[in-house]
Amino acid sequence: MNITERFKFMIDKAENIVISTHIFPDADGIGSEIALCLAMRSLGKNAICVNEEPLLERYKYLDPQDCVISVDDYQSFYQDAEVDLFVVTDTNSLERIGERVKKLATKVKEHLFIDHHPCPKEVMLNNCIDTSKAATGELAGDLIKSIGVELTREMALPLYTAVLIDTSSFRYPTVTGNTHRLIGSLMDTGVRPPHAYNMIYGTKKITFMKLLGKVLSTVHTTKDEKIAWLTLTEDLLEKFHVDTEDTHAFINHLLVLDNIKVAVMFKEMGNEIKVSLRSVGVIDVGLMARALGGGGHDHSAASLIEGKLDDVIKSTVEKLQVLLEVAEKNAEKIHQS
Repeated sequence: MNITERFKFMIDKAENIVISTHIFPDADGIGSEIALCLAMRSLGKNAICVNEEPLLERYKYLDPQDCVISVDDYQSFYQDAEVDLFVVTDTNSLERIGERVKKLATKVKEHLFIDHHPCPKEVMLNNCIDTSKAATGELAGDLIKSIGVELTREMALPLYTAVLIDTSSFRYPTVTGNTHRLIGSLMDTGVRPPHAYNMIYGTKKITFMKLLGKVLSTVHTTKDEKIAWLTLTEDLLEKFHVDTEDTHAFINHLLVLDNIKVAVMFKEMGNEIKVSLRSVGVIDVGLMARALGGGGHDHSAASLIEGKLDDVIKSTVEKLQVLLEVAEKNAEKIHQS
């Protein structure tokens, strides 16, 4: 049974469907769950999206039909509802959806992950997971079309935004002809790229520009300039009154450096430091992130590390230098063979 067959099989036999995504969701997880929910409703299914927390204000324009509710609201209004299928987008582990939503999921017999992140083979075989997709939104769009549901603009805008965000505006190497063919079909519903881009990235206040300048002034590189990093502290976010959601793309400014192989952003998050990694060329930062206790794609990955900022920066850069040296040697061997 392939992915589309499995998706159709699971949807056909379910009437009451709950869809969720990972905790602290991004536009890919949110856009995918909203579009899937609308598609399920168009088939006459009772579908709703339930996340650990209410949808952030910045994403509400993607959800004019209020598909997404918090787990608190679900327990208030649907506590006794029987659920046939629990769908999770943009992750392949119940451990990542939040404790309260996880409790809800464990009461449901049938689960289905729709995702594009690497995972164990046994998980991939029993779910709708395709690591070749540029975004979960791309996979969700393909699955919706595969069951004969006609895309509407209300489905298309969340999907377009999902792909836009997860490819950093179509710049990642995972973007394929299929990605753009899906984008074309989404635009055919009336989605306009300038509008979609401005809605998700928004216009910025002068404080945002000042914060960006401050963060870029923290850029350091290794001696060979193959690894570059910047830092974002909680003090800076508080000083400039900028939402942390607006800072995710800061790391991409490092990718224009001449000799860059690995870009890193260290972001303070309470007692932990989020270490975001990006790469150019053939360097697999997903492997590096896993070595640091995290995970992700070959070009975009992250890890959470406990400790003080300066200590985490020092130890992480040292580890990345070793990992990069090994990766380059392996790449050279493959090229010579």
